[in-house]
Amino acid sequence: MHNAVMMDGLEDAKKELESWKNKAEKADDLKSRLIVEKLEEDEAKEKAKHEMHALVKKQDNFRKEFNQSKSEVQDEIQKLTKRKQDLLDKLRRCKAELDAKRAESTKLKQKFKICAQIPDTEVRFSAQDKEESDDDSQLIRGVFTISQRPTVLLQGGQALITFEEDKVASQILKIAKCSVSCDNMSLDVKPKRITMDPAVKFEVHLDVSRKELKVSNVPPSMPEERMKDRLEISFSKPSRGGGEVEGVEYDKTTGTGHITFLHPGVAESLALRGKYRVELDAEVNVQVGPVYKHQLRKFQTFCGSPKRTILLDDIQDIMDEEDLQDHLEIHFQKPSNCGGEIESIKYISAGKALQAFFCEDTEERDD
Repeated sequence: MHNAVMMDGLEDAKKELESWKNKAEKADDLKSRLIVEKLEEDEAKEKAKHEMHALVKKQDNFRKEFNQSKSEVQDEIQKLTKRKQDLLDKLRRCKAELDAKRAESTKLKQKFKICAQIPDTEVRFSAQDKEESDDDSQLIRGVFTISQRPTVLLQGGQALITFEEDKVASQILKIAKCSVSCDNMSLDVKPKRITMDPAVKFEVHLDVSRKELKVSNVPPSMPEERMKDRLEISFSKPSRGGGEVEGVEYDKTTGTGHITFLHPGVAESLALRGKYRVELDAEVNVQVGPVYKHQLRKFQTFCGSPKRTILLDDIQDIMDEEDLQDHLEIHFQKPSNCGGEIESIKYISAGKALQAFFCEDTEERDD
């Protein structure tokens, strides 16, 4: 019985030993797997470490490239800002120059602008050219020469003297200062050469039609084609001074028209009236006038320096205007003062101004 018990204990020990062997094998297997997993993890860790180092290096490169690009962009921005400022400065200078040029242009335009009221002049018909006598439809032609007289502005404390001989003026101009005796006083004056304001001369060629008539102030009361018919009928009536119409033009937007008659003379007589009665929806008066073309030709600009006239400047207002003018005339008439016979003299005292006009007796030169 004792042996049987020992056998059972041995059998249990074997089983337990077998169990521990199995557990030891499993533990070895687990240890092996863990070692393999550890190695794999170490490898992955090392790989991740290398990748991280590569990424850090790449990030540093990117950062360097970014900083370099940022620096280049900032430099470019500074250059563009400077360029912009330079352009703005240039623009301001150009604007200032443009304003100066515009002011100069306006001044020159005003200087050369002719604004004069031309008086009505009676024209006497003498004869008709033989070349035009055979053609009744010939234009009425006129050529007008407009000549601006040279001028100079005489200001207070100045005088103009015109001598009869130009050599006397030349002699006076050689003297820097002239001492004029005025009663018990001596007056110093400065002779100067005159440069007159620029003047112009040009021709106006005017052609007036004998067959065409301009019509204006036509009320837009009907369509254009119908209006043309009404105008043709109205201007064809001899009882109103009209005649046979060759053609009609009409612009509804401007209320103007153009009538062409078949024969000359009708347009001339109607243009002199200034008004004409036409039949539209009701009878209305329209304005009529001549049709003409004009051309500007032979435009010349010139300025001159008078040979016989000089300017006296820096004249002190020490006495009455007329008395001082008499003393100036007496002084410059004397040959001992390099003077000579005076054709005209004009002195104005301080605070006044006078525009002096010159005749053709000037030494002209191109502007």
